[in-house]
Amino acid sequence: MKAGIRITVRGRLDETWEEWFEGMEIMNAGEYTILSGYKRDEAFVHGILNKIRDLNLELISVTAMDAE
Repeated sequence: MKAGIRITVRGRLDETWEEWFEGMEIMNAGEYTILSGYKRDEAFVHGILNKIRDLNLELISVTAMDAE
């Protein structure tokens, strides 16, 4: 079973950012963007969070998920 991660930020990103976010799936829900994908390791998660910080996006939540 692979571990997944779901990150929600305030602001809107489109699918063109997927490569920059290392293949994380990007979905929009109102004023929020949801990034989801498989968590490779802790360094991967910190790298994604650093990119969110660099874009000055407001972090709403980070959720670890078990993927089936």
